[in-house]
Amino acid sequence: MATMADVARRAGVSVATVSHVLNETRPVLPGTREAVLEAIDALGYTPNTLARSLVTARTRSIGLAVSATSNPYFTEILRGVEAGALEHGYGLLVADPHDDPVHERKAVQLLHERRVDGLIVAASAEPGAMIDYLTRHRVPAVFLDRLVGDAHDQVGADNAFHVEQLVLHLADLGHTRIGLVAGAPGLSTTEERIAGYRAGLRRRGLPFAPELLAGGDSEADGARAATHRLLAAARPPTGLVTGNNAMTIGALRALEEAGLGVPDDMALVCFDDFSWGDVFSPRLTAIAQPSREIGATAVRLLLDRLEDPARPPRTVRLPCAFVHRTSCGCAPSPSTT
Repeated sequence: MATMADVARRAGVSVATVSHVLNETRPVLPGTREAVLEAIDALGYTPNTLARSLVTARTRSIGLAVSATSNPYFTEILRGVEAGALEHGYGLLVADPHDDPVHERKAVQLLHERRVDGLIVAASAEPGAMIDYLTRHRVPAVFLDRLVGDAHDQVGADNAFHVEQLVLHLADLGHTRIGLVAGAPGLSTTEERIAGYRAGLRRRGLPFAPELLAGGDSEADGARAATHRLLAAARPPTGLVTGNNAMTIGALRALEEAGLGVPDDMALVCFDDFSWGDVFSPRLTAIAQPSREIGATAVRLLLDRLEDPARPPRTVRLPCAFVHRTSCGCAPSPSTT
């Protein structure tokens, strides 16, 4: 197995120079750096990550705590985080908090104890204990999707604006009774999407009717029950907005169980697109979040924080795309966007 000394001899430099190239602890001339990297490649040298961490006090690893198995949306975010981490030479350790505050606190501690350089977290509805841990131990952290105030670096979609656009679209098609199947209480995404729903109603002069807002708990079964509650109202909605992709599935099941077709009996638009949304029947009009970009941006924010711990916290809002298909009741068009 090749050693650092072997690399130094082949490149014609000192062992210290090889170390500086690997650990980025001192500037190295481009030609020297290239010679060292060529020697590493030719010899198949693999750096000792543990030894490197002792020199730099960094493990070049990032911890990610997201509920990927219980929320397919986070799978795409995970891919964005992984790609961003690998691009900058970082490994990734992943824990699934299952959207449970107690498990979330334990997952964050576990990742921290693995000596990751920083954490990226999609917070639960009750993140207080987890945030207290991060603050007490001064762990560099970035929050994604579910934002937690303005004291931390964070990145997410412009939720309120895009749900407002969905409501405006249904209203412009003539719907005056528009329902919303909202996410779990306590999540910033839920609060922002409800705010966007109400803003869309106001812009079209439609009254807010509490009976048309039903909580779906951010998951399919909850949305199924919520949709049945909306349909049981004295004046049920004729148009429906769902707050995420899992809840769209639940709403569609409830509509099918009620014998209602989309869009003939109920216009449906949803926040979160599906990779198969264009081939699904009905073809779903949706807001597509830049999931991978959200993940990659979280990595960049974390690396900036590691580089400059004193910098002011930043909140980044990324635009989504309105994907216009036919579940809203519009006729098919050559363009789906």
